[in-house]
Amino acid sequence: MTERRTPPGFAARPADPERWVRAPEKPATPNRFTARLTIDVTPALRARLKVAAFQRGITVADMLRVLLAREFPDTSGDVP
Repeated sequence: MTERRTPPGFAARPADPERWVRAPEKPATPNRFTARLTIDVTPALRARLKVAAFQRGITVADMLRVLLAREFPDTSGDVP
């Protein structure tokens, strides 16, 4: 008799554990649309951003989202 090969279940080890561990978490709200924004910063400014974010206990991306939301608030209710 031939043995059946059981496919890996939900508790199987990922094929690339390093990538799996470093994968970003899914957003808390599934209907949140996001887009990537690329900016040019000097290496010194990038380092300052990373240090500031680390001191605040958040990621650089989260820190920049808060900054941009504060500087450019939603004006959907405003009439031009």
